[in-house]
Amino acid sequence: MTKHARILLPAATVLALVAGPLAQAKPLHAAATITVTAGKPAEFNFKLSSKTFAHGAVTFNVTNSGALPHDFKICSKPTTVKANACTGKSTGLISVGASKKLTFTFAKPGSYEYLCTVTGHAAGGMKGLMKVT
Repeated sequence: MTKHARILLPAATVLALVAGPLAQAKPLHAAATITVTAGKPAEFNFKLSSKTFAHGAVTFNVTNSGALPHDFKICSKPTTVKANACTGKSTGLISVGASKKLTFTFAKPGSYEYLCTVTGHAAGGMKGLMKVT
C-alpha cells in the first residue's frame, strides 16, 4: 500500500462542495412578455396570450384592434373580484390600430385585475383576472 489513499467522490458531491451556497440559490425567473389585444374578440373584451405567469416584472404589449380607443390598466393589489375601477398602472389611451407597452412588477403571487378605464368599458365587460404564481 502507498502512503496516500485516494478517495473517489461522485461528481454530484464534488459539484455540491465546489458550488457551495451558489447551488442553493433560487433560480431567477425570466421576465414574462404577454400580448394583449384590446377590442377582440368583441369591442369590450381583451384577449391575453396568457393569464397565468410568475411574479416579478412582466411586459404587456397592448394593441388596440377595436373600433374605439381603449386603455389597459393593471390593479396594484391582489383581489378576487372584478371591479370597474382600482389603483394601478395604465397604458393611457390607445388609439385604434395603435400599440403601447406597459411593464408592471408583481411583488407577490395572487389574482390581479386588469381593465379598460374608458367610461363604461369595464362595466360593459372589458375586465378580467390574471393569476400570478
